[in-house]
Amino acid sequence: QVQLVESGGGLVQAGGSLRLSCAVSGRTFTYGMGWFRQSPGKEREFVAAISWRGSTRYADSVKGRITISRDSAKNTVYLQMNSLKPEDTAVYYCAAVDYKWAADSWGQGTQVTVSS
Repeated sequence: QVQLVESGGGLVQAGGSLRLSCAVSGRTFTYGMGWFRQSPGKEREFVAAISWRGSTRYADSVKGRITISRDSAKNTVYLQMNSLKPEDTAVYYCAAVDYKWAADSWGQGTQVTVSS
């Protein structure tokens, strides 16, 4: 079983930046790792993912503003978020993903709030 612990969330003004981190322990080998987010009243949605080979995938709404990366030596996955918008406000969840980019393990989430 994989354990995921997110950190780095907070309050930022529109146009600002944040970097989220996800520490991975337990079953550290997965097909890939991803980030998802959920806003109040909305379903959880895919944000970005990175496979064990390093290939990446992004939601259209974040392309060009958000970058996913990993440090295999530290068993950590990052989400660098730039040019943040109020609509990026959500709880961001780290997840282990399978070859279909579907999540099969979740972290507890970290709140990101972007003020206008």
